[in-house]
Amino acid sequence: MNDQAAFRDGARQLESMMGEELARGDASAQTMLPILRHLISAQDNSVFSDEILARVRGMVGDLAGQLMAALMSCRSDPDSLADQGTQTALLGQALIDNPQLLTHLHGLALEWQLTERLQARHALDPVVPPLLQALISSNDPETQDTAMRFLAAQARWGQAQRRMRLPLVELPGELLHAVLMALVQLDGANPRWTADCERAAAEVRARFDEGASRIGLAAQLILALGGGAHAALSVCSAGLALFLSALGLASGQERDHVIFSTHEGQMARLALSLRAAGLKTGAIEQEFLALHPDVLLPEGFGSIGADRAAAILNSVGGHVDAF
Repeated sequence: MNDQAAFRDGARQLESMMGEELARGDASAQTMLPILRHLISAQDNSVFSDEILARVRGMVGDLAGQLMAALMSCRSDPDSLADQGTQTALLGQALIDNPQLLTHLHGLALEWQLTERLQARHALDPVVPPLLQALISSNDPETQDTAMRFLAAQARWGQAQRRMRLPLVELPGELLHAVLMALVQLDGANPRWTADCERAAAEVRARFDEGASRIGLAAQLILALGGGAHAALSVCSAGLALFLSALGLASGQERDHVIFSTHEGQMARLALSLRAAGLKTGAIEQEFLALHPDVLLPEGFGSIGADRAAAILNSVGGHVDAF
């Protein structure tokens, strides 16, 4: 009886410790978003790595350039725009000031950084990991087609990341709407500007299909696996892109939040997310070995069940902006 009581006390202490670590990590993440915004605007690399800042800046500039190009193509007299360079710079700053967009771009930069690390550390192909090879060889024509389209989308994304770019149509729907509204608001009091922006937005939206985006196709593949979706919870089998999507769906978190859980400051979130997704302790240890080989799970972690892990995640709010 005393042994059982001691076990329960130990489990409660561990859960409390994990919850506190999760809260500290999330609090740190919340403070880092305004710092990231300032550093990108100020061209200062004193906190974040040069690579991450350069990639986020590059994607912001690329998105602003695409928006201005879409606008120019819809103007009856493109030469009438007084200073396109200044307008593009102002638009870029407006995009940086959007916390949801900045979080998403930061997440993509972190995803690509980790993708390259996994390739160097485990020789994991960033485009065609083992699970995707198997799905491409599937007997189901629909699964095979989706896998091939995801492969092409992942290859394009990798090329774009190397160039520090991001196509507008690869944004999630709510963020695409936000950047289009930022373009309108650049000179919202000007009826002609607003009309031109509305035409440009209509053209961009006509090309947009969220289900055909890289992240949309990844979600379709995970759902197509059905009961076999657990196979995607092995990063060295599924590759990072499918792994992140699978972990988000299985643990009930947004994909961007899952990306941030792979950061060194979010080990509690990663461990709890993997447990909430249904992985056993041995499998979680394998994922930590692949992602963070120097990190060990806390003693007694096996006592936390999937439902309890999900409850701890939810109790802290499950919200991470960026870090």
